Amino acid sequence: MSFISGLPHRSSPYFSVGHFFRVLNASVFGVEPSRAIAGFKLENYDVDYATGFFPPEPLPRLSGPFELWERALDDAEGNISLGEDTRESAKAKRPYGESWRERVRAVSIREPDCFLQRAHMILAFLVHFYVHSQPPSDTPTPVHVPESLAIPIVNVSRALGIAPVLTFADTVLWNAIPADSQLPISANNIKFVRSFSGNSTEKNFHIASAKAELRGVEILRIIEDYAQLPDIVDVHAVSKTARDLRRLVTVVQDLTDILQNVKEAVDPYSFYWEVRPWFRGSGCGASKWIYDGVPESDSLDLAGPSAGQSSVMHAIDVYLDVDHQLYQKRSPAPSEENKRADKGRYMPGDHQAFLRDLAALRVSIRTRAKTSPLLRESYDLAVLALKKFRDAHMRVACLYVISMANTTPPGTPEEGSERQRTQQGPRQGTGGSHISSLLKAGRDATDRTLLGRR
Repeated sequence: MSFISGLPHRSSPYFSVGHFFRVLNASVFGVEPSRAIAGFKLENYDVDYATGFFPPEPLPRLSGPFELWERALDDAEGNISLGEDTRESAKAKRPYGESWRERVRAVSIREPDCFLQRAHMILAFLVHFYVHSQPPSDTPTPVHVPESLAIPIVNVSRALGIAPVLTFADTVLWNAIPADSQLPISANNIKFVRSFSGNSTEKNFHIASAKAELRGVEILRIIEDYAQLPDIVDVHAVSKTARDLRRLVTVVQDLTDILQNVKEAVDPYSFYWEVRPWFRGSGCGASKWIYDGVPESDSLDLAGPSAGQSSVMHAIDVYLDVDHQLYQKRSPAPSEENKRADKGRYMPGDHQAFLRDLAALRVSIRTRAKTSPLLRESYDLAVLALKKFRDAHMRVACLYVISMANTTPPGTPEEGSERQRTQQGPRQGTGGSHISSLLKAGRDATDRTLLGRR
């Protein structure tokens, strides 16, 4: 299913290269020409040429029999508090929270047949509101998600090929609309439809994520151009690829700046205690979730959203052949715990297909760079830029998660102590991964990708 308009076909200038250059390439590089990959175009993967993985138009509000989900989320925003929040102002909202959850349980089960992305976003927000508005119990017990939410979100998720839980796509990609509806969505013209806390910290966190996604659209164009080259060993094609790699360096440097500037708009303390608890999925806290009415509920992917689910960042890794899964022997050898968690199932199915097909390109750009001095230098510059990005990511994560974990929760000392008792175990990212080891694994895998050791 595609929610975007088709892109105009662009003929490649490299089809006009003559027989002379093909003979020259074969003799100089000792490699037979590699043809373009048929069908590898952004439009085939629900990727827009202007907005990338964002939908090109805001998702329409659910209507008809499915509007009840929209209304339920309308009622939740601003009226429901975190169950683990022990401040009196939060406790005052608990009676409404219980009556709201009772109304959600009473909703009749419906089979959605349209507006799937919007339906997933609304249902995922409802699930997290339902779970996290409940005060934690003294002993870990499973949290039951009622059939009225569990069955529809699982059905919608199967149609979209995405996990039946809140994901990066729900909080950022499918949640964004233009601030000025007369202009297209952009880094400077964006706002978000739904939020949990309603505070500026959550809003600015999503804006920073969106800025990175939109800046990464240029990388998607670079990738498509590479896949469409009729003959990668052609001297003109090699020159273009080298230039594109240097363009990629600039984009990744901009992504690093966006990441480092997040602290100017996103308060670490507010983010840790007031925003990120809403994002946690099953197993990220004390309790596992059970989706009532869903067979084998314990096998569902329910970790919750994280920036590690960004298809743009995964596309950079696949394009540069960063080997997170240790499929290839590279130096220095990593430790066993440095294997990266797979976030693919938390991306929309079309975007997963984009990454799979990109990984299946006949010859990776890293392989080409090994035999081309011109490509090798540009390639390593791109990998170094990505490594610097991951170094910056580790510093930001330390500030927002690891350091904040040692702070006192908001409220009076008694309220803070009551809440802090529930905060135990390794420091995890919002998607459930142990954040320090995960980010170090990503940094180490990127370092192993360099062709020239520095």
